[in-house]
Amino acid sequence: MNGSARLILASASPRRRELLGQLGVPFEVCVADVVEHEEASTDPRVMVAHNAALKADWVAERNPDAIVLGADTTVFVENHALNKPRDAADARAMLRRLSGRSHTVFTGIAVRRRRDGLRIDEGVASEVKFRQLDESMIEAYLALVHTLDKAGGYGIQDHGELIVEGFTGSLTNIVGLPVETTKQILTRCGLLS
Repeated sequence: MNGSARLILASASPRRRELLGQLGVPFEVCVADVVEHEEASTDPRVMVAHNAALKADWVAERNPDAIVLGADTTVFVENHALNKPRDAADARAMLRRLSGRSHTVFTGIAVRRRRDGLRIDEGVASEVKFRQLDESMIEAYLALVHTLDKAGGYGIQDHGELIVEGFTGSLTNIVGLPVETTKQILTRCGLLS
């Protein structure tokens, strides 16, 4: 392992911080001061790749010797991206829309190091199937979970059993950072052996 390489997570997400921490690599957090692209009609793969790169590039510009990890996640259902809800009513509407359906969770990962031009971009997709939800189930979930900082208005790790019937693919991707893919990237960068 290269002990001199600094790793910076370009994200304010406490879930990403926790997931990255599972890999045992020391890192710092620097939140990028950028405006993310969140147009609901944009191809979700393009949107999350763009936003992840935007964050990583902003932080890497200011920390040219560090390896910077940017990530962005969205929920995609019926050709429509569901980003973070604006308010509780928006979160309710998202849960109603996801009820009884399958949707895809996309995460874009961008790794940058300005000093030597290191650029790695990856995308990960997982499928989630929601239970059929009635209004009382939606209200019970919203009473338990702070949903305004979560794409799609839910977190599978927070009482997900109440709303999720099942999933395929990476669970940590659905939470917000696919640990398996991140581990492979950081190994390629020499941060993990």
